[in-house]
Amino acid sequence: MKSPEKGEQDNPIDNPERPPGERGRLAGLDGIRGVAALFVVVHHCWLMSFPGYPANTGPSWLGWLLYGHFAVVVFIVLSGFSLAVSPARSGWRLGDVRRFARRRAWRILPPYWAALTFSLVIAWTLVTQPGEGPPTAKSVVVYGLLLQDVFGAPSPNGAFWSIAIEAQLYLAFPLLLLILRRAGAAVMVGLVTAVVVAIGLLAPGVPAVDMLMRLTPQFAVLFALGVVAAGVVGAGERARRLPWHWLAPLAAAPVLAVIVVRGSVWTVAHYFWIDIALGPSVALLLAAVATGRPALLVRVLDLRPIRALGSFSYTLYLIHAPIVVAVHQLVVTPRVPAGLPAFLVALALAVPVTLLAARLFAAVFELPFQRHRDRAALLAAARTTLSRNLTSGG
Repeated sequence: MKSPEKGEQDNPIDNPERPPGERGRLAGLDGIRGVAALFVVVHHCWLMSFPGYPANTGPSWLGWLLYGHFAVVVFIVLSGFSLAVSPARSGWRLGDVRRFARRRAWRILPPYWAALTFSLVIAWTLVTQPGEGPPTAKSVVVYGLLLQDVFGAPSPNGAFWSIAIEAQLYLAFPLLLLILRRAGAAVMVGLVTAVVVAIGLLAPGVPAVDMLMRLTPQFAVLFALGVVAAGVVGAGERARRLPWHWLAPLAAAPVLAVIVVRGSVWTVAHYFWIDIALGPSVALLLAAVATGRPALLVRVLDLRPIRALGSFSYTLYLIHAPIVVAVHQLVVTPRVPAGLPAFLVALALAVPVTLLAARLFAAVFELPFQRHRDRAALLAAARTTLSRNLTSGG
């Protein structure tokens, strides 16, 4: 199933919901987050219905659903972009690093740990993830500490692999800003890219370097590109008027052409290089959306239902895999022929169930941590709500 401070627009799959007029919010970013998370859900319905990944064993017109991995590429670039919006408006200065780390932990860990518990219960009582045995005590420790890309253990949730990478990129974020501020955007992206490309070239022949591939190092380049793209929010009018919305598809076109020509098996085997090649087009798209272009796309992405989807997209990403697997293996597979019928029924059942479960789950484990930035604020809000309920009840 492999295939989130003031003005801070938060990370990949996660994001705080703010009133549209608030300075920190950029129209369209929540929508991109939500659409990407939903695409991952549909991708996993496709995987369960058409075995044989990375070969495309389904209808050719559905072949694009094989590439759920690219939604994670979008998440990673968007993560760098979103976290860098506030620093980009203030000379690329982050402020208190410890405060940043506390807020990242406060925002990411409670929903993640709750989703881990949920996933473990599903795996132990209903169904395990495809290709995985039941989670063990090691699984609890490794996944609880976000070390799943370092140590192997039976996975309780096929989507968790990218969350560990996010945590590692957060650690690198202050250093990336320091390099950018002192040496410039080109030097920062160049340094990160040079290190990552060296890993990619040396890995096939050097076992010690090959171990680094478990960390998905190409995502560091994507994250850095997102950070640099955020510079558009603090740029002058001349830079903001550049045709970012035309440059993005131009950058993507040759990469997409290679994917179409070489096919899914080759593409999946070369995700390391394909991800790096796609990164600039995603960064350019985010720069375009941040400047309000193309206007029609931004308006669509900022429609209330799509924006609302983005508000709990982190939770949707976190809990969808166990639900999709359970629905497919316990309900769809025993009753529906494999292939397209199974896929359509899985969509009809798993998608609405997952959306409803994610929204309810987020109401408890994600949205309160978006709205209240620390423990004191959360407890104060809880006391206020309890007092109001008791008063109205009396």
